[in-house]
Amino acid sequence: QVQLVESGGGLVQPGGSLRLSCVASGTIYSIKAMGWYRQAPGKQRELVAVITSGDSTVYADSVKGRFIISKDNAKASVSLQMNSLKPEDTAVYYCKLVTIGAYWGKGTLVTVSS
Repeated sequence: QVQLVESGGGLVQPGGSLRLSCVASGTIYSIKAMGWYRQAPGKQRELVAVITSGDSTVYADSVKGRFIISKDNAKASVSLQMNSLKPEDTAVYYCKLVTIGAYWGKGTLVTVSS
């Protein structure tokens, strides 16, 4: 069984930064991709950023130029550096790992407010 644990969420003022981390544990076969999604109150879960095994990255238009995704293969971890945060970035952020199957973390809350 694969488990994902996110950390790094919290309250930050507009314009501030946060770094989210996600570590995977358990029996993990070849990782195809890892990524971050978010769900704001009353909205559907949406893709934020994904990084593949080949280091290709995809970002939502709303976070391009502000967020950076990175991974550590040895630690089976993925991070999301979030800069210039806006109130509309407020959401629960979920980590996702894709191997033979797809696994989700339980989420970490990010609140951007003054």
